[in-house]
Order: sequence, then structure tokens, then C-alpha cells
Amino acid sequence: MMEPAVAGQTLPRAFLRIGGATLAQHQLGLALALDCQRVICLARGTSPEMIAVQRMAEDAGLQFYIASGARALSGLVTASDELVVIGEGLFVEPAGVLPLLEGRSPAVLVQPVEGGLAAGFERIDINRASAGLMRIPGHLVENLQELPADCDVHSALTRIALQSAVPMRDVPAAVRSGVDWRLIRDESEAHAVELDWLNERFADGGYVSPGRVVARRGVLRFGSTLLHAGNASNMLSLGVVGSVAIAGGLAWFELLVPAFLLLGVAALLVEASRLLRSVERHALGQLPPAIPRANVLGWLLDAAFGLSVLAGIPRLGGESLISWMFPAAMLMMLLALIPRYVTGKVASLAADRATLGLLLAFAAGFGQVEPVVEVLAIALIVIGMALPLRRKD
Repeated sequence: MMEPAVAGQTLPRAFLRIGGATLAQHQLGLALALDCQRVICLARGTSPEMIAVQRMAEDAGLQFYIASGARALSGLVTASDELVVIGEGLFVEPAGVLPLLEGRSPAVLVQPVEGGLAAGFERIDINRASAGLMRIPGHLVENLQELPADCDVHSALTRIALQSAVPMRDVPAAVRSGVDWRLIRDESEAHAVELDWLNERFADGGYVSPGRVVARRGVLRFGSTLLHAGNASNMLSLGVVGSVAIAGGLAWFELLVPAFLLLGVAALLVEASRLLRSVERHALGQLPPAIPRANVLGWLLDAAFGLSVLAGIPRLGGESLISWMFPAAMLMMLLALIPRYVTGKVASLAADRATLGLLLAFAAGFGQVEPVVEVLAIALIVIGMALPLRRKD
């Protein structure tokens, strides 16, 4: 964390942001994936961004140290340690690194010199450039004592490792492709990589329903801004709760068309929050919870849909409560059940609450909520009977 992101400024490139997290936080996620026990950051001093990284590391159970230079680093590493060295500004996906470094002998990761130099990596020899990562024995760090205090630690350790016969290991071209292995040097590169990274993570696989297409395009268009502002998924989650509450008030006063339209908007926000939360967890190296927040919001949304449908179905004199509730309850339960057992377009469309909101708003405009709900319920039952079931993994 020594090199500035912009000439003349003090902010290190390690604190450039991709997907709402700094490069340092991404690298911390890599250290966690590699089962490291301690983290040593080379930095000139503390800062609010550094404190955030320290808290994240300590919350994950790691010991955290700051070293101001080569000699300070050598005092923190013992001969029995094993050191994973991550280059400043390196942005990599842990999934590509683990097969190369996890549980294997020491190695200096390298790549062809042509592409490596163009990407900003250091040349090692006539044919190879550094890939910004290596696993080396801790005793090699002692050699830093013989070098000037202001030397480039990563470059020096690379040379020391190679002179000590630590083998080089080529990073496969497939791993280095796309945005999986980049060296970020300034804000413009961070922004370009972030856009590519978001597009790659949210690439449509197979059929996607209309509502999810709109949500994904919205995230791709505004997700970067939301992530940089912080708490992106939290803000969208609050938007879902607010939209559902307002829709409930509209339904109470029998303003069903705007109520269903607003529930459709809430469905888009649920999907957008799901996508953004997955990015936030990935950037910080967090595993998904047992019950994702988006699932809870989806249940809240379904409850609001069911109650709004009931607001559009008049209760006849002498009609039992269960008979009055049956169409709405059956529709919402079938919408939750069918995607669990049926795949493909039908499952995607059945799970698309934004489309459901539009359809019910159209029905409410003509006062035909109950017939449309009954037809949808029957159609879902036929679909469940006719289409092949989802295969178990």
C-alpha cells in the first residue's frame, strides 16, 4: 500500500474500489480463501481505509500488522513461516488462485512477458513477467535486511525467491482471461475493470424473465454508483419495505392498480438487491447466509401480493373466511412451489413478481382480479402436471 493511485495524491492504489470494496479488501478475501492466519500490510501509516481493512481482518479471525518497509517486515516473519505475497493493486478471483497456490509447494506465479508487460507487471526474464503472486518460505524474508530500507519489497522478494531456486509456475491463459487477473494502477482502470466485472457476474445464462432483465440492466447501469456510495443493498432493501408499505396502504383504500404496479416495482428492487448483495459478499469474501435477505424480502412481497389480491375480491354474504381467501392463497403458494419443481422459461416467468404485478394491475383496471387469479392458479397446476420435473443434483 505504498504506490499512490494518482500522481500527486496520497491515496494508495490499494484503496481504489471495485464492486463497492477496496482492492485491499478484495486481497483480504483472497488471503482468507488461502487460509492465511496473519495479514501484514506494507503501508506508510494508518488511515480510515486501513482501519476498515484491519477491522475486517480481525472480524474474520486474522491477526493484522502494518509494516512500514522491508526491515519492519523481516521482523514480523519467522523462518518457519510460509508467506503468500500479493502485489499492490492486484485484482484476482480467488477461484483462479486456489488451484495454483493452495496446499502446494512454494512457487512464483508467472505469465508470458508480452501480455504481462502490457498489463503493467514486472519483467522477470526474457520470456516471463511476474503475475503478482507467490508463495515462499519465510526464511527468505531475512535477506531483505541486506537491501536498502526503501526498496520495492515485492520486487525484491521475487528476485530473492528466484535466486533461491523457488520454482516458477505459469498462470494458465484461461485464468488470466477477462477480468480475473488484473493489475489496477489508477481510477480509470479500476472503473473499467469494475464495469467488466459486473457485466461478467450478471451475464444472463439461458432464459431470464422480463422483470429480471430489467433489474439486471438497472444494476449494470447504476450498480457501480450505488456500490461506491456504500450500503447499496441496504438502501434497496429499505426501498422494498417502503414500496410494500405504500402498496398496502393503497390496497386498503381499494386503489388496486397503483398498488399492484408499486408491488411490481418492489419486485424489481428485490431482484436488484439480491444481485448487489451477491457482489458485496463476493467482494468481501463472505459466504451466503443460510437465509438470504432477498428471500425474506420476497416472502414479504408475496404476502403483500396476497393481501392486495384479497382487497380486489369482494367477500359475499355468508361466505366463509377460508373460501374467500382460497384463490389468493392458492395462487401465491403455487407461484412459490412451481419454480422448485419445474425448470426453464415457465419457472423463470412464475418467479417473476414484476410481471405478476403488471398482470394484476391490468386485471384490476377492469375489475377482474378474481377471474384472472383463478385462471392463473389453474394454469400453474396444469404446468406442474404437464412439464418434466426439475432434476435433483
